[in-house]
Amino acid sequence: SNRGNCDSFLFFHLSCFLIPLKAATAPRISSKRLALNYFDMNYKTQFGSLWPSIRISLLSEQKYGVLLNNYSDVESVTRDMEVLNAKGFNFESQKASELSSGAEAPAPSPTSTAISPNIQCYTFPKGDISRFPPLGVSHMMLSLSHSLPFGEPGSSMRLSSSQPPRAFLSASALVSLAAGQVAANDISASGTKRLGGVLHSYVPKELHKAVRVTSLDGRNWGKVEKETYDKVLVDVPCTPDRQCAMEEEDNIFKRIRSQERQMLPMLQMQLLISGILAAKPGGEVVYSTCTLSQLQNEYIVERATELIENQYSIGVRVENCNHFRKLFHDTFSFSADCRLGELVLPHLTANFGPVYFCKLQRVR
Repeated sequence: SNRGNCDSFLFFHLSCFLIPLKAATAPRISSKRLALNYFDMNYKTQFGSLWPSIRISLLSEQKYGVLLNNYSDVESVTRDMEVLNAKGFNFESQKASELSSGAEAPAPSPTSTAISPNIQCYTFPKGDISRFPPLGVSHMMLSLSHSLPFGEPGSSMRLSSSQPPRAFLSASALVSLAAGQVAANDISASGTKRLGGVLHSYVPKELHKAVRVTSLDGRNWGKVEKETYDKVLVDVPCTPDRQCAMEEEDNIFKRIRSQERQMLPMLQMQLLISGILAAKPGGEVVYSTCTLSQLQNEYIVERATELIENQYSIGVRVENCNHFRKLFHDTFSFSADCRLGELVLPHLTANFGPVYFCKLQRVR
């Protein structure tokens, strides 16, 4: 009958309507799980048999260290560190290097070996997972591998801190600065506010005039202040692997941030080129991330140096940073397969990082 046809037709449409509703209520995959799936797919190929160890370290508590504030009572803080059985690993590593200096090995360039005596770092020995007590303005806690590439301070320094947690990275340079002018830039207002807070907390008021904090687009800095700085730190936004694997909030693997994530390599290359343009001929540039990704690390350095040579006729030399691996092998776990720069790998006995850094020198 007509009624029967109508009933069956109505039932068919209801069935089609109900099926999508059921699918729409299925649980969504968390951003942390999306990040781990991405890491498993890419880093298993990159690191092979090392990946399971790196993965479990990423998901474990990170190890920290202490950077002394040179404008505080350093002797008192040093005594506190000794009571805690924390070691000043940078001094110990340099002493060990001096003892073995008679060994036959190619000497790195002088610009790459200088580690400022103003940088005093402490951490617990390898395998010791003790925690530091609450810290005051006399010292700050941070992932110490961030401070590795810093050398002797020059007459001017530019810092570009693009990830909010790494305001302390810029602070480490501020505290270690003996003289000269510093320009610290973060495009976000919250990051700039954090940088200003660090400045007022850790650096004497009379030195504030030597530091300029700005909130500009770092991609334009090379044009605005061309050939201005002796040293430039380009600390770029990246996929912060440990944060992505551990925290859901503000995770760059959220689906609404997928386009932002895909555009990261282009942004990183633009920032590095801008940093090189802002350096004086003969100046030094450090490129830094907190990701294991080759695409965001070595490949960015390679592509940026090629483009700046072709488009601006500017020569850039990639410094050999192997000496950092030799100096600090008792403190950090370094990748043995990093072609350019150095990569600090998370490891359960030394759970720092990941941190990648590459030091460049503009030769013309």
